[in-house]
Order: sequence, then structure tokens, then C-alpha cells
Amino acid sequence: MEQLTPDMIWVLLMIALAIFLFIVEWVRVDVVAIMMMVCLPLLGLVTPKEAFVGLSSNAVVSIIAVIIIGAGLDKTGMINKLVKPVLAIAGKSTSRIIVAISFTVAIISSFMQNIGAAALFLPAIQRISKMQNIPLSRLLMPVGFSAILGGTITLVGCSPLILLNDLLIPFNLEPFGLFDVTPIGLALVASGIFCFILLGRFILPQGEVSETDEDKNTCSLDGADGSGSDENCFFELKTAEDFTHYRDTVRVGDIGRRYLVHTVALTEPPEFKTLSPGLDSEIRSNVDMVVWGSGTDIKRMVKDMEMLLKDDIESYSQEFDPANSGIVEAVIAPRSNYIGRTLGENMFNDRFRITPLTIHRQDEIFRAKLDDIVLQTGDVIVFYGTWDRMEALHREGGLLFSLPSDLEEMRPEKALWAGGWLVLSLVMIMGFHIQLSVALMSGALGMILTKVLSIDEAYQSVDWRTIFLLAGLIPLGIATEKTGTAAWIAGTILNIIGDVPPIVLLTVIGILSTLFTLVISNVGATVLLVPLVVNMAIAAHADPRMAALVVGLATSNSFVLPTHQVNALYMGPGRYRTIDFIKAGTLVSILFLVVMIAMITLIYGI
Repeated sequence: MEQLTPDMIWVLLMIALAIFLFIVEWVRVDVVAIMMMVCLPLLGLVTPKEAFVGLSSNAVVSIIAVIIIGAGLDKTGMINKLVKPVLAIAGKSTSRIIVAISFTVAIISSFMQNIGAAALFLPAIQRISKMQNIPLSRLLMPVGFSAILGGTITLVGCSPLILLNDLLIPFNLEPFGLFDVTPIGLALVASGIFCFILLGRFILPQGEVSETDEDKNTCSLDGADGSGSDENCFFELKTAEDFTHYRDTVRVGDIGRRYLVHTVALTEPPEFKTLSPGLDSEIRSNVDMVVWGSGTDIKRMVKDMEMLLKDDIESYSQEFDPANSGIVEAVIAPRSNYIGRTLGENMFNDRFRITPLTIHRQDEIFRAKLDDIVLQTGDVIVFYGTWDRMEALHREGGLLFSLPSDLEEMRPEKALWAGGWLVLSLVMIMGFHIQLSVALMSGALGMILTKVLSIDEAYQSVDWRTIFLLAGLIPLGIATEKTGTAAWIAGTILNIIGDVPPIVLLTVIGILSTLFTLVISNVGATVLLVPLVVNMAIAAHADPRMAALVVGLATSNSFVLPTHQVNALYMGPGRYRTIDFIKAGTLVSILFLVVMIAMITLIYGI
């Protein structure tokens, strides 16, 4: 076997550094990729031109175009229009609803980024859960897994498959066509859905149906034993005439910390009504206020503070009319600017005059010290506020509202244009064999020219972190192949596993890809593994294209942990725990590998 050279050692160190930083997350993954882009030419492992070739690669341009096309379809409301006919077909059967919604999401995910498809359907799934009285936890995981699986149906469904042909170029291997993976992808989607239909009762948490906003707003203070209710509700109170005479100044933030009660409305002298007052607002004598919290906590506060509890919302009846204000659940979206900052640093109350009530994260509910909580993707924030203020918050982006159709300005009149440009892009690829990036960018440009999206909206829709992650890791793949490191690693692995049949080799590659994608991004796993497995296949006299295809597909086999963006997004709204993903994800991952290898064997005859 070839001896290690100094360049190979440097490449191995850079790979180890990248993997280590991906796992510990000391810096963001896109920053790690940029580090590779800069360090590799400085070490002489690639040329400056090779270091930045990723920024102009066919794969990167294709991903940008796919994201813009997906944003255009979203802006016209085409996705939301699919929900009603899908439900009409499914009826009221939970199994049929899961099949219909999951398959629809999978098909949409085959032409746009799966996290985009999952985010688009989240509000619709929440409404279906309430309308059909189905626990959200029974719906979200099957739909989320289907969104991930749907990315394997076409070559533009997920970043690894878009990237695949570019990684085959150095080996002079025949590129894959747009629909070459479709039979395999459809089989993977069908097997995933079938798994949940057959075994869902054993692997999914049963959950409870979410209460509607109206249910949350109306309940009685008195429990059966007179001690108060644990339900969270709105109550109107009135402070005593001598409220401020014999105590220190009481502020809104004080009662929140002391009693876990949120003040959502406060009258300030002489008769000025303030909705969602700031935490520093002073509570004065003989004023009306509306608070939100559990009956037990409010009853304790009323007793301690000697307040008057009113029978109903009286002074603020107009302000609290459902037509004017209400409670909304908002999910922290992927790539949101709110991620990594505390609730207090985001200043929702100061900037928008809306009140955060609770934060749901996995199986935890936070009600106290909300301002100190650092926000993560998939966190569910329960807000109270007026609809016009909610609309202002929604326009800023970064949050997925449970009722976006009421809050977002859509362009349904442009739906035909959006659909037409998508179809044109596909025709250019299939009928005229125009390069993927050129065809897809033509569709994206068409959406901008016909004002489906403005150019600013197109720029804002692109996940630039993913773009730089991809562009920055491509030179690492080049260095791995160019220095002979990939061939050395491949030879080492083959020496360990010995002489095995091609089907066993592909199974090993599938397992290796699955393990890699659980700890680093699917893009990173693809860039690192494709040069490696192609060399392994050549050395073992197997088909190198099939080895590369297994990597492109198996890097979507990310179900066991909530590390995939889709899983992280659905974890909060579904109230899932990590153990829920381990139970369901392990079964789906094993099924994925079996079906993938079986379909590749059947179609390509390995």
C-alpha cells in the first residue's frame, strides 16, 4: 500500500479538524467550510483557483436556483392550496391523512429543499391536527421523515444529490440524470410511510390534541377543590386604592418573576390602556390590568397583593375580542436571525409590543425567566398581541406562525406564473438536456421578471450558510483526491474488511454514510466520502458510480437523532424527545438501508 506523504498527512489533519469542529460546534459549520477554503491553498494542497471553484460550481448555482423557485411557489400560496384537496381524498381516517400529507410533502420536497417543504406544511399540519382531533405528535414525525425521504426522488431534491455529479467529474464517470434516482426515492418514501402506518402506534408518542386559542382564553379560576386551576387563562384584575401606599414600587417584571404571571394589559393614569406593557412598567393604585397564567398562580397573587378579581374581561373586552388580538404559536425557523440570541436580546416586547408567554423546547415548557433563554431552531414561542403587531413581527421573518394565511401577504394571482416557470425548468432539463444550473436559474430568473418574487425577496430566501458550506468543502474534496489521500484511505478500509462482494461493499458504504451524516452535515459527509468510496469501488472492482450514488442517498438517512434541520424544526411543535427520534429513527434508518440496496441491486444489477 502507498505510504503516507506530507501532503496526505496535512489533508488528514484538515479532515479531522473539520469533523471535530462540526461535532463540537465551536464555530458555525459555514465558518468551518470557509476556513477550509482559505487554509487549503495556504498549505499548498490546492491552487487558489481550485480553492474558490465551489462558488461557481454547477451544484452551488443549482441549489441557489432551487431555493428561489421554492420561495416563489411559497409566495403564491400554491402549497397551501394542496391541503384542501388532499384532505378531501384522505377523509377522516388518521392513517389515510398521514399517507396523503406525507406523500404530498415528499413530492414537493423532490423539487425544493426539504426543510422548505417541511416549514411550508407546518401551519397546515397544525390546523389539520385541531380540525381532525389528531395529536400533532402522530402527524409531524411521519411528515418530517417523508420530507427528508422526498429529497431522494430527484437529483435536485437535496444538496448531496445536486452535488453528486460535480464530485464525479474528476473520475470521468457518467453523470446521473434528473430522474435516474426516482424509482429508488419513491420506494424509500413508500417504505417510510408504510412503516409509520403499520408500526406507528408502537414507535410514535401518543400525545394530546392541542387546545385552540379560544380554549386557552376561557377557563374558571376555581378548581374542584377551590384551590385554583392549572389551566393558563386571561383574567382581569383591579388593584386596590392603597396598592402603592404601603409597599415598594411593583413593576410588571416583578410579578412575572414572583408569581409566573404575565401582564398583557395595564391601565396607566389617567385612563390610558397599554397592551403588552414593558417589564419596567409600574403597576399603580386603582387601575385595571389583564394577566395570563395558571389559576393557581393568579389566585396566590390576588391574595398576596390584595387585588380584586373580576368575573370576566370587562374594561378590555374590545381589545381582547378575537377579531382584534389573540394567542399565536410561532416556531423559530431554520436560518432565523433570532437563533443564538436570548429572548430578551430579541426585544419582542419593546419592538413589537407583543408578550411572549411560554417557550416549548422538546419536552420542556419554560414559563419563568424567558428573557434569559437562548433561542434554538424549532423552539415554539407562545405570543399574545394584536393582529396588526403580529403581522409586523411576521413580516420581519424568522418565525413560522401557526396561521400564516391570516398574517402574510400572498400573491395568488402569480400562481400560474410560478408553476409555469417550474415546468419550463424541468422541460429544459429533460427535453433539451440543458445543464441543471442553467435550466433552474432560468426558472428562478423568470419568477423575478414576472414579479412572483422581487429581487430582494429572492436574495433573502437563499440560505447563504448552506451555499458557503457547500462551496467551502468542495476544495477539501479536491485536495483529498488530488493528494492521493482518498486512495490511501480506501486501501486501508479494504484491507480491513477484506475481499467482499459488491453488495456487501455498498452496504458498508451505506452504513458509513449514515453514521457520518449523524454527526456532520450531509453536504460535508458527501464531499468527504464520495472521493473515498469511488476509490474503494475501483480497488474492489465494483461500480464506482453506484458507490457514489449510495453516498448521495444514504446521507439523507438522518433520522436517529434530531440533528437534521427538519427534525429540529418539528421537535418543538411535536413535543418530541430525543428518545422518540431514536425509537422511530432507528427502525426507519435500517429500513432505508435495506430498501436502498435492494432497489439499486434490482435496477442496476450490481
